[in-house]
Amino acid sequence: MNILVIWRLLTVGGVNAGWRNRAIYFKKHGIATDFLYTKDLGGMHMMEDVANVYVMKKKSDIYDLLRKRYDAIIVVDTSQAYDWLSDVGYRGPIIVEARTPELLKLKRNLQGIEKVAPRQFIVPSFYQKRLLSVLSDERAPITVIYNGLDASFFRPMECDDVPNKKIVAYVGRLDGRKNWRAFLRIASLLQKERDDVECWIIGGQHSVDKEAFETEWKEKQLTSFVKWFPIVPYQQMPNMYAKIRQSGGCLLATTKVESFGNTFIEAMACGVPVVAPRVSAMPEIIVHGKTGYLFREHHTRGAVRAIAEILDDKQQYAHMSEAGRAHVLNRFTIERCAQTYVDLLHNIVGDIHEV
Repeated sequence: MNILVIWRLLTVGGVNAGWRNRAIYFKKHGIATDFLYTKDLGGMHMMEDVANVYVMKKKSDIYDLLRKRYDAIIVVDTSQAYDWLSDVGYRGPIIVEARTPELLKLKRNLQGIEKVAPRQFIVPSFYQKRLLSVLSDERAPITVIYNGLDASFFRPMECDDVPNKKIVAYVGRLDGRKNWRAFLRIASLLQKERDDVECWIIGGQHSVDKEAFETEWKEKQLTSFVKWFPIVPYQQMPNMYAKIRQSGGCLLATTKVESFGNTFIEAMACGVPVVAPRVSAMPEIIVHGKTGYLFREHHTRGAVRAIAEILDDKQQYAHMSEAGRAHVLNRFTIERCAQTYVDLLHNIVGDIHEV
């Protein structure tokens, strides 16, 4: 089986991390995955070693690709693709992955979908299913398939060069939804109150708020307390999580809304507890008090208290580290999550071939 995945943005982020893992698993099960993007924002290194990756802007090039024989096409939050597929007269099954966790943007991403009559919607969480249900008009069934990861790659490991302070780390883009400003506010409090902590920001080199972040980072005099690693290759992330765990630190998310959150399962798979706001899909992923803590949204002091609960109790830290790993093995491995996708693809493509 040959499939094509269409998404606008080739980023270093959860969508492409999830699809990287799926593509590797699919290949082992006889499914070849190609990817079509219209813009590369630094994510090529994540995907090029596992699949054919096309970055195209010209419609003529895109149409030539779509005319190749694909058994199914998966569209991820890309409304332009509905016009492309309609224009070339693609007749195979179309699956739509609706991953944008903001209602207005999700609505915009679905504009024109009536041109292609999708067979199936895929969403990464039950939160996202509820959101999509508001807009879908029951035009196709909605299936929840969590993102999965390779737990043999993301695992607790030992590493060198571990700081002598506990690391509180932010991993991801620097934009309004990920809410880096809240992270800097929390970091400012930690700087004033603790001498055993340092903060890390991992990622952000190609983010829309990069310059705004650099300005505030310097204005708040956090450049020595908050270390910034603008580019860390995906393949090196287990080593970064290992340093966080060995330091006795945690992952801190400040995101306003999330349809899933790949960094959470990556961290937990590596034995790193997670602190995050109690919003959107976070309660589906993080078990409060067991694999980390959920704090009330916008409650900076609550986040600081949750961090202290993790950092200041070595015995509890060990329990959370083990529980996080076990939680991922139980629910979020690529074998568990991607197999559901494989079965769905075989059912849909098989139905088409029988007609």
